[in-house]
Amino acid sequence: MLSAMSSRVVMTYGSFDLFHQGHARLLQRLSMLGSELIVGCSTDAYNAKMGVPAITPYAQRRLMLESCRFVSRVIAEQEWDQKYADIINYNVSVFAMGEEWTGQFDAFEDITNVVYIPRADIIGERRPFNAVPQQALRVASA
Repeated sequence: MLSAMSSRVVMTYGSFDLFHQGHARLLQRLSMLGSELIVGCSTDAYNAKMGVPAITPYAQRRLMLESCRFVSRVIAEQEWDQKYADIINYNVSVFAMGEEWTGQFDAFEDITNVVYIPRADIIGERRPFNAVPQQALRVASA
């Protein structure tokens, strides 16, 4: 695993919908890889375009990320292809994504270190959204 170094910028992307402790653990772990953590938060329009609309609006997800002490800066993820330019523009040393993206960003290895983070040891036990008890959903929406 990469260790933290001075002036080392780490970048990741995601929706961060229904922000939970697994997200916080991931961001904490990523922040230890460098001196600055930039998070690209998917906009509502981008999520809809990708076929995975967010439950929490972008403005609220962005505010949650900006409030997280592990995050240095939040940028809007508006297009899939913006990542390459963002890596260059923000002088990114480490581009990190969850292991489910393994191989998808290997092309960036010519400009930055690419790291795929295992989710199991970060997220812990995960329950699919449809497995949440209906009573909890009714209470949450009341």
